[in-house]
Amino acid sequence: MRKQNENIKKKIEVLDLDKKVLECLKQNEIQYVENLWILNRKKLKEMGLNDHEIKQLIIKMQLLGLDLNKKIYN
Repeated sequence: MRKQNENIKKKIEVLDLDKKVLECLKQNEIQYVENLWILNRKKLKEMGLNDHEIKQLIIKMQLLGLDLNKKIYN
């Protein structure tokens, strides 16, 4: 079984995102990294995020060893 990344249980504030991105996520009831981790790029676009904001978000998640679509890196 794959080792669980403990970062998925943290609040999204640990990602140190831009205020606009953080507000957009909260308006869409994304409170924890795990809520974000299960999403894909299309869903984030539907929430109103642009490509630049999504790339920033992906980079911040990768720094925690995570990526969209439930990917975990060692």
